Amino acid sequence: MDAIINGKVVTVTGPVIDKGTVLYDKGKIVAVGKNVKVPKGAKVFDAKGCYVTPGLIDIHTHISTFAGRNTMPGPDMDGNEMSNPITPEVRAYDAVYPEDIAIPVTRKAGFTTVYTLPGSANLIGGTGIAIKLRGHTVDEMAIPGTEMMKFALGENPKRCYGADGRKMPYTRMGNAGLLRKTLFEAKVYSDELKAFEEGKGEKPKPNFQLDALVPVVRGEMTCRIHAHRADDIMTAIHICKEFNLKFYIEHCTEGQLIKDVLKKEKVTCNLGPLLLGPLKEEVWNQRLDTPAVFEKEGINFCLIADEGWGTQFLPSHIGTCMREGLSEKAAFKAVTINPAKALGLDDRIGSLEVGKDADIAIFNGHPFSNMTKCIRTIIDGKVFDK
Repeated sequence: MDAIINGKVVTVTGPVIDKGTVLYDKGKIVAVGKNVKVPKGAKVFDAKGCYVTPGLIDIHTHISTFAGRNTMPGPDMDGNEMSNPITPEVRAYDAVYPEDIAIPVTRKAGFTTVYTLPGSANLIGGTGIAIKLRGHTVDEMAIPGTEMMKFALGENPKRCYGADGRKMPYTRMGNAGLLRKTLFEAKVYSDELKAFEEGKGEKPKPNFQLDALVPVVRGEMTCRIHAHRADDIMTAIHICKEFNLKFYIEHCTEGQLIKDVLKKEKVTCNLGPLLLGPLKEEVWNQRLDTPAVFEKEGINFCLIADEGWGTQFLPSHIGTCMREGLSEKAAFKAVTINPAKALGLDDRIGSLEVGKDADIAIFNGHPFSNMTKCIRTIIDGKVFDK
């Protein structure tokens, strides 16, 4: 049995508890509260003057698939299979590198779970996976059942495939057209497969690429759609409504411009990176008060780093958003329970509650201050960094 005592316990789904106690045993939280009795013989950590929070979650990273991000060209390319704009059959799972140098620095910043995705070079880039930041094999790290399909709209697919003017997509029209064509073909394949399963027709000729999209067009797998500009966000919404897809918008840089649509359609947005410079026209309208606007409008969102190495700095980026009006409560939810819910893991992670995984971070000050350090990170009850 382990006990954390005297800390400012941010449960996220319940009240903030001053001088609270968190007990955990065998990788699970067994008690959280103000007057929790610490069993005799328990290993005690005194968190006086510290914040105790759930392990932080970044729902959009390229940790371990881009291997440190800005390293040698070979490892950097593992997150983008740039041989074809349509590659639903590839999996981030097969590119996870547990010894990525980004993992320990991210963990030391208080993050215990991240979602790693293929990059945004392709219109359909393959599936991502949630991983816990521990272990030396992908099997130890990956959380089964969290696979989601990565889509991308806007400048990236155009630049990667249409730059010479001879390969689709060359335009935003091409992006939408090729994506619709692929989903149409996947829907026909899925319907033929379902008819065969029900004994009503012949089995379609096996198609490895389209087979990966069957759960997508059946609404069984969520799509994660890279879209910065408002027009690309609207294209994503139109296509997803047309094919009845489950989806989240990634980045949503110009989301503030169409906040009424996002609210009406009940779109979940993963906002970030939050401190980009004007590196391309798509992000010129980035605003640090967008999270505060979304909070006011009741739009569901998570905050992301879209990085490998950079996730460690996400807490201080969130602090900057708080300066622009984002509430403390919403800030905590955006990197804990909101991403946990989006991943279907809120029964395990994202808050300090009895029965959940003992994924805990302890900070020597406010977690979103750039003056603060995470002094202890605990994953499944094991202390990894202290």
